[in-house]
Amino acid sequence: MAIVLSLLSALAYGVSDFVGGTTSKRASPWQVAILAQCVSLVLMLGVAATVGGRLTGHDIAMAVIAGLGNGLGAVFLYRGLAGGRMSVVAPISAVGTALIPVVMGLGLGDRPGLVAGAGILCAFPAIAMISRPPADDPSHRSGGVLDAVLAGVGFGTLFTALAHVGDGTGLWHFPVIYVTSLILLVTTAVTFRQPWRPNRASRPALAMGVLSVIAGVTFFFSTRYGLLSVVAVVSSLYPAATVLLAASLLRERIAAWQGIGLILATLAVSLVALG
Repeated sequence: MAIVLSLLSALAYGVSDFVGGTTSKRASPWQVAILAQCVSLVLMLGVAATVGGRLTGHDIAMAVIAGLGNGLGAVFLYRGLAGGRMSVVAPISAVGTALIPVVMGLGLGDRPGLVAGAGILCAFPAIAMISRPPADDPSHRSGGVLDAVLAGVGFGTLFTALAHVGDGTGLWHFPVIYVTSLILLVTTAVTFRQPWRPNRASRPALAMGVLSVIAGVTFFFSTRYGLLSVVAVVSSLYPAATVLLAASLLRERIAAWQGIGLILATLAVSLVALG
């Protein structure tokens, strides 16, 4: 169940990143991220009210940390996707997204089995190979790489904090996450004088809000069934969906190394599942 849920999370994140990247070419990354977060907030208020639960001080603190990571990750990821090659920026961000929870999980006592551990080890070179651009790719710019690294730090923080929310919250921590993200996004947009009010060009972000809810909820429940160091790695393979969508719809070429990376990612998921 943990692997199924984390794979669903990866799929939802990957599709959301593709939509976010294409939309951020026509609208400000802040407009895209803010509209998506607003949709997610409205949806999660309804879902949380239905599920029930109660927040503690610890849960609120974890949700605020997760929200800061989510806001930071979203704006840098969409800015990177808009300014660089989609099949490069998304995978680089995934390295940080996976590495931070794995290190934290192992440090706090996660002990994956031998086979699952081999899958975790396979995942990192898989992400690295997927992220390797073709030698003649002119859009592989350092700015996009820096944005991707910062996005990875943000989403890695989100994953780690989300896994440490208590079971008794129901889903009430998600509205706290989205409110925190919105405050951070609006504040930074105003500070740097960036357009942030959603407009017609940012409307595809409505779908991203739905996908974000699916991705976040499935990842949260995957941590109830499996180790953080395992499910975080599987969920961090979301660039595979982004790369395949970019190749099929935008005709971005998949280099040989990226193809090998996709195969290795499949192997990594299989080993983790078997473990």
